[in-house]
Amino acid sequence: MNLDLIALANLRRRKARAAFVLTGLLIGVATTVALISLVEALEANITTKLEKYGANILVTPKTESLPLAYEGLNLGGVSVETAQLRESDLDRIRTIKNARNIAAVGPLVLGPVRVKGSQVLLTGVDFSQSRILKPWWKIRGAWPEGEGLVAGAEAAKVLGLSPGERVEINGRRLTVSGLLEPNGSQDDHLLLAPFGLAQAVLGKPGQVSLVEVAALCTECPIQEMVAQISQALPGAKVMAIQQVVKGRMETIGHFRRIFYGVSALVVLVGGLMVMVNMMGSVRERQRDIGIFRAVGFRASQVVRIILLEAGIISLLAGLAGLGVGFGAARAALPLLTEMSHGVGVFDPILAGLSLVLAVAVGLLAGLYPALMAARLDPTQALRAL
Repeated sequence: MNLDLIALANLRRRKARAAFVLTGLLIGVATTVALISLVEALEANITTKLEKYGANILVTPKTESLPLAYEGLNLGGVSVETAQLRESDLDRIRTIKNARNIAAVGPLVLGPVRVKGSQVLLTGVDFSQSRILKPWWKIRGAWPEGEGLVAGAEAAKVLGLSPGERVEINGRRLTVSGLLEPNGSQDDHLLLAPFGLAQAVLGKPGQVSLVEVAALCTECPIQEMVAQISQALPGAKVMAIQQVVKGRMETIGHFRRIFYGVSALVVLVGGLMVMVNMMGSVRERQRDIGIFRAVGFRASQVVRIILLEAGIISLLAGLAGLGVGFGAARAALPLLTEMSHGVGVFDPILAGLSLVLAVAVGLLAGLYPALMAARLDPTQALRAL
């Protein structure tokens, strides 16, 4: 008789036990697939955002002294600039070897001005680049054009500014076109004007106070880009802003380790369920196994029958677990991020590895019961029942 048919017949005869074993291993596979899919999707989502948004490299003039500041608290000190950044320097940034990895280059010009008797920092911004560098900016009103400016939330509150109001700055009358929604950063305290207008108002034609560069992605050699920009601009100090990025990636890394640990534990429990149930099945079938051995079945053939049963159940559990796991991840992802349903969830490599893992765990768990069945003495097995 074909050993495969014997294994299938045994599973059909013991549907309840087979279903219980399948459910236990299914839960393990589904949990593993769902957790790993979620952490991979979250990591991909963060990476995508970092590739598109935010300044990750800061270019400033070199100074002779260190600023006396800590965690945003300025304690004074004088920094003497040894070089000036010019608008022409922006073109050299675009000529570096990894220029293709640069998403945006945003020059800023800064200077203090007096408005309504109070001193405030006027910032010249290239608003076309700020859509990439500052995607979180939301304007109540209109983006500035011509002789217009935007007031940060805190600056507008202190100065009593409102959209449409005209203010005099260094002898020029500018119109407040809109107010920047509060975002909890230094932007709330600024007056923002088009880059060229701010240069004229501050009396800094052609000058650049600092440059923000958006250039961080999975494949971007960020430190090499910093070195390349430093070489292109020898009179500038180039820094990679990576603290927030590292913090987010470390958080995802912690989640990944936790998820892997939970997945391993659930798979282990599923494997133990397979082993315990297969051992129970072997004890129930001692007479059958004794008959097989009495009619000439070798020990290796008995082992194969038991392992075939475990392998079939594991394969079915793996296939069902893939569907349940990816489905659960697909449903849970919108609750954790703004990604739409199903985006970045299915991973064929993860599916293949999970299927192999399910079958491997099932076979390993069934190995001891199979060896136990092969060692049964035919005479004792026939006397058992």
